[in-house]
Formats: sequence, structure tokens, C-alpha cells
Amino acid sequence: MSVRLHWFLPTTGDGRTIVERFHANRSLGPTAQRAPDIDYLAQIARAAEQLGFEGALTPTGTWCEDAWLATAALIRETNRLKFLVAFRPGVISPTLAAQMAGTYQRISRGRLLLNIVTGGDAVEQRRFGDWHDHDARYARTGEFLSILRGVWSGEPFDFEGEHLKVEGATALAAPDPVPEVYFGGSSPAALPVAARHADVYLTWGEPPSQVAEKIGRVRELAAAQGRTVRFGVRLHTISRDTSAEAWAEAQKMLDALSPDQVAKAQQQLAASESVGQRRMVALHGGALDAGVRGLEIHPNLWAGVGLVRGGAGTALVGSHEEVADLIEEYHAHGVEEFVLSGYPHLEEAYWFGEGVRPVLASRGLLDGVPALRPARPEGAVSAQ
Repeated sequence: MSVRLHWFLPTTGDGRTIVERFHANRSLGPTAQRAPDIDYLAQIARAAEQLGFEGALTPTGTWCEDAWLATAALIRETNRLKFLVAFRPGVISPTLAAQMAGTYQRISRGRLLLNIVTGGDAVEQRRFGDWHDHDARYARTGEFLSILRGVWSGEPFDFEGEHLKVEGATALAAPDPVPEVYFGGSSPAALPVAARHADVYLTWGEPPSQVAEKIGRVRELAAAQGRTVRFGVRLHTISRDTSAEAWAEAQKMLDALSPDQVAKAQQQLAASESVGQRRMVALHGGALDAGVRGLEIHPNLWAGVGLVRGGAGTALVGSHEEVADLIEEYHAHGVEEFVLSGYPHLEEAYWFGEGVRPVLASRGLLDGVPALRPARPEGAVSAQ
């Protein structure tokens, strides 16, 4: 069983320190040094493709560019890179989402993956006009995914649930191939939805033993419904030729944060309804004064990013071999997919792609990378 590697498109901006805008739509860490314009995002996408990443995740929220539009603009900038488009099922019609996915698959020649983000923060959800509570949002997500797959069946689809109702829902044509559904959530309300609907259950980077526990619960729930689910983990990475160099980079990131920034971020994060977010916060407790190695919560797993960043708050830190070791440890617990990122995203893609990827390949954990098709001459018609 090999691993599948994905990168990340920073549609909120990028820089050499932890850049984060979330929920309140204001920066709680150093501001972005690089705007998320299409030229810069295209650089990252092309680099990720060249380095052998299978896909790239793009986030969703009022604090970043829209994932559907941003990634659609990058289709013609790349040849084979898939786009893991994050979106919120509570703010779009499931029939419209099914139609959009079908269109996207056709214009991209099958390069769409879907990341379903139910939403764990009531403040942000209300900006979208969504007043459901936490558990109701997950129940609605389950209904949404039932309708989505029903529309893709190719026949008029009727559905009536507690939150959603459609009659004769159809689209021009089903997507080919049907995009895989990536889904995350750590609460009792989330896990049954993952077991019933997800192709890939995606979790944030807790220590391997905690990830293994969560995998076991989802696997058991899925088996009870006659399904199997793959598992992925969302992490940052700081990989260098030596361990000392990598930890020096982590120290630079820590040095760039002020106690006031951390306190404000932790106040916001503490108000989140997301169980996964609370688990992230519990890993470090907002302790800026713990020092860079004091935030190492498992060998080569660093919780410093989560001091100011919502969502994924841990990083793989170490030499290329040490980072590969930790990936292999997660893999031994059943993790097949790794969605990675780093600051800045362009340079860190090269550090990982040129440093860690060959180590993973030498250990038999990676399949070969498809050869890139030659660039099309100006004005040429695609034969893809």
C-alpha cells in the first residue's frame, strides 16, 4: 500500500512565517508577504505537479479566495495535478454542486476531488446565512451527500430529509470519473456521516496513536454499513538536510509570533464549536513560552503552527529521513493520503519534493510519478 501526496494552495496569502486569516477575517499572525494572485498560485501548482504531488487542496471560507473559481483558473496552467476543492454544503444547493462537479470534471479532464467542509464555527456560518447548530449541520451534510450522489446516478432523483428536499434532481451528465469525496470531522455527529459517505476520511495531524484511534472508529462504523474508507492526514512540513536546520526554521516561525497575537488567536479558536479544533488546541495549550522543542508533541511532530492558525496546526519537522520516518509511522496506522503545506508554499514544496519524496520512494511507499505532458504551443488545441 503506497501513499498519495497532496500539496496546498494558499489562497489567503503566503509568506516566510505563519500566515493566517480565519473566522474574523483579520490577520492574527504576520501579514502575508505574497498575495494569492493567480500568477503566484500557478507557480505553486506547477511546482507541485513537477515534484510529483497528486493533488492540491484549496481551503474554503470568507477569509480566502473561492476554491472553485481559483482552481478552475489553474486548470490550463497544469497538466495532471488534481484539485481538492473545499466547499461548504450548507451554502450551496446539492443539485447545483453536482452540476458544478460534472462541469469541472469535463473541462479538467477528470482532475476534481471534493473536500466537504461542514463548518465548525457558528460566527462564520452565519455570514453565509446558515443558522443550523453543530449537529444539525452534520445531519444536513449527510443529506447533501445523498442528493449529490443521487444526481450523479443519471436518473431524476427525489429526496426528502429533515433539512433538504429535492424532486427530480438531474444534471446534464454525471461527472466521469465521479470525484472522490474527502470529509473530516471528529465529533460523534461527524463520524457516522464519514462512514456512510466519505471515500477518504481526512483528519488533522494529531499524534499517530490518536489518529489510529480515530481511524479505528470510522473503519468500524463503515464496516457496519458494508463500506471501506481510506484515511488521510492534513499536516504542515518543515524538512531540511539536517534536523538542526529544520528546527532552526521552526524557531524562526516561533520568534515571529508575539504573545498578543497568540492570545488573540487562542481566544478565537477556543470559541470554535469544532471538536477537531478543540483537539488541536489541546495539543499545545497556547503555550508560546514552551519553546520550540517544548511544542514537540511526538518525535518530529510540532504543534507551534496551531498557536495562531486555525485548522491544521501541526508540522512534520526534521531531516528528510526523520520526516519520512513519521510519515511511515502514520502509514503503519492506516494513513494512505497526506495533504501537506509549508511556509512559503513554493519553497517548501521543493524542500519536501526533492528531499523527502526520494526517501519515501526508496522505501517502496510511492508509486512512480506520471510523466508530464509537454507544454502546448501557443494556440494549440488540447488532445487530452
